[in-house]
Amino acid sequence: MAVLIFSSVDIWGDDEDGITEENCSRDCQIVLVENIPEDLSLPLDGRPHLPLSLGFNTLLDQAKHSVEVVSPGQLLFQRLLSLKSRGVKLKIASSLTNSAELKTLAAHNAEIHFVNMTAFTRGGLHSSFWVVDRKHIYIGSADMDWRSLSKRKELGVVVYNCSCLALDLHRVFSFYWQLHERDYIPSIWSKRVTAIYGRHDALATTQRHRGCCLCTSPELFCARDRTRDVDAIHQVIQNAKTFIFISVTDYLPLVSRSFRGTSVTRYWSAIDEVIREAVVLRGVRVRLLISFWKKTHPLTFNFVSSLKSLCMQLPNCSIEVVRNHDWVGSDLAINTGVGLVVKMKNSLEDRGATILEQLKAAFERDWKSRYAKNLLGNKDQQGKYRNLKQGKMHMESKEENKWNNPLSL
Repeated sequence: MAVLIFSSVDIWGDDEDGITEENCSRDCQIVLVENIPEDLSLPLDGRPHLPLSLGFNTLLDQAKHSVEVVSPGQLLFQRLLSLKSRGVKLKIASSLTNSAELKTLAAHNAEIHFVNMTAFTRGGLHSSFWVVDRKHIYIGSADMDWRSLSKRKELGVVVYNCSCLALDLHRVFSFYWQLHERDYIPSIWSKRVTAIYGRHDALATTQRHRGCCLCTSPELFCARDRTRDVDAIHQVIQNAKTFIFISVTDYLPLVSRSFRGTSVTRYWSAIDEVIREAVVLRGVRVRLLISFWKKTHPLTFNFVSSLKSLCMQLPNCSIEVVRNHDWVGSDLAINTGVGLVVKMKNSLEDRGATILEQLKAAFERDWKSRYAKNLLGNKDQQGKYRNLKQGKMHMESKEENKWNNPLSL
């Protein structure tokens, strides 16, 4: 006698306020927001970007009905508390079960849902985004930690008047929201959590954007039709014709798994191989800017040195390694994340004004700054790691400081 029990629970998303794929706004204004710590002196070439704090406060000023937040920490705590007096509904998805700030917000009528990431992937809820009135959004590296506005170098985008993209990001939020008090992923998906746009059917806006779409990780958290982070990165690199500028906190193509109580680490080739292919087979110029900070893994030096060595014997080959979200195999495999892919229309009139040109300018500013150091061919990588770490100590304040210093390899 055998008994087979199949369970399928449909996840229902929240009401979408009458916004549909047919009537949503495509008049999307994408603005780059950035936080540069006061003690980090970077040249202001061209038009400065919108300060991150101003971007957050502008979103809260415009909120009329709802603010949905996925981000840990206590950033803008008092501003979030004040939403109640304006009749704005605040909803937060978090994995921080013991946060005093979240308990205070809950006491002021905020709705808090906790996502037990340990039960799903043994990872963390590392996504950082806001959805305001299903109309405006923020996506970026900054979490709701006070250091994001004081000690850390952060970068992100605020998208205004784009209910099409906001509706799609709201569906990502709804997915997290419905995992409250669950320890499994339901096997049946509601339409209200499935993706509206993807890398093969991106959102065409009325502005200069040929296509925009969201991408998420890990794969377990990708609802039907949702583009995986790794696939989006893969496609962007494969489509590159002349150059690829990459700025990440950590570059470590390894995945660590636990097998029968033993930690097993293996090479994770998904992104590393496509970069090598671009450099060697297509002659694309690659610049890799990675952070040097306290948590930099020593093996990082081995992998970036391996990338750099590809060009030693090849003509017309260029890969330069000098220094924000991590490209670490384990992070993309077990931690949540949300990204935005933007493809621009070709227009000479818009040169220098598009979000892509602004990103390129920010990268080149950091690349040319006095904090960026070229990775030299040094066989003693471990020793180099120790020397750089000692040289960096004078820059750190006495208080705990984990911001991503662009002092690099």
